Amino acid sequence: MSTSIAVLGAGAWGTAIAKVIADKGKAVTLWCRGKALAQAITTEHRNPRYLPEVTLPPGLQASSDILEAASDKQFLILAIPSLYLLETVKPILLVPSIREGETAIAVLTKGFLPSPKGPRLILETLEDYLPGFYRHGLVYIAGPSHAEEVSQGKITGLIAASENPKNSIRFRDLLKSRQLMVFSSFDIRGVQVAAATKNVIAIAFGILGALKTGGALPPELRDKAALFGDGTESLLLAAGLNEIQYLGRAMGATHAETFTSISGVGDLDVTCRSAFGRNRRFGREIIEKQILKPFANLEDLLDRINEIGYVPEGAAAAKYVKVLAEKYKLKLPICTGLYRILNREIEAAELLEDVLSGLE
Repeated sequence: MSTSIAVLGAGAWGTAIAKVIADKGKAVTLWCRGKALAQAITTEHRNPRYLPEVTLPPGLQASSDILEAASDKQFLILAIPSLYLLETVKPILLVPSIREGETAIAVLTKGFLPSPKGPRLILETLEDYLPGFYRHGLVYIAGPSHAEEVSQGKITGLIAASENPKNSIRFRDLLKSRQLMVFSSFDIRGVQVAAATKNVIAIAFGILGALKTGGALPPELRDKAALFGDGTESLLLAAGLNEIQYLGRAMGATHAETFTSISGVGDLDVTCRSAFGRNRRFGREIIEKQILKPFANLEDLLDRINEIGYVPEGAAAAKYVKVLAEKYKLKLPICTGLYRILNREIEAAELLEDVLSGLE
């Protein structure tokens, strides 16, 4: 088998990670759903849909054939949004090198996945689909990062978490460069919970940001702007981190420092504060553009998520965090409050004021 790499998912993050690897002189195949996009990446060396300003290296080629892209690879990285992850994984089970466990697999996807027993973490769900060779050997990659910055060579840190130290190190070495630092972790549960739940907090942070500035608010909401300031944002971020830790511990996180390191507070901070964040943007647009108005409830929103024009992963995560909070009997007022906003049960401005003023 050749020492080549495939990244499945040509969104901004998948493209950026593929570029990082190809910049090191390695051959990388990037799978994308459309032939036109694959051709543009291969021949024009750019991703016109997701990273139009970034020039991609010649060693990065694209394919719209998932079996071709995944076959005979030493490393495979899944960069598919959680809503579409399982339907993407099923076809590659036919690939011989995956059937035999010869391809090392890492996952960039953030979120939870549904099952008959309720929401589950991504790696444990994938282990049920993949051959037994992969049990306890998958790698989960997360951290405070944005595709736009990583693709531009901005200094960034990531975590490669796995129960298999060898595999963690293999992907760490594959990705690391002068600009991209990669650290190993054994706390696969804590890192996954942090990566998924921070997107829920980021939507709430975007709502708060829109209310705080007041400039683009409808007249009836402008009086709310006086209630929120920089300290309110820090209050939300700190309280949100507490909720992430509560859920992480309930779901089996093994290291407290997971939440105080880059995979916890670091990832939460950049997701909430960066202008590149889709979840933060979605939160702002709930207020500024009334983006929830066409949808009856959260299920309707998730069924028609493509109408948004981008995928705010925190919307699906909010649905699952609410179920998990009930399962583990956790009080998570920000996450469950955000669920109520997305489910059209209450207006965002009303609930955010009530939640933040009632924190204990």
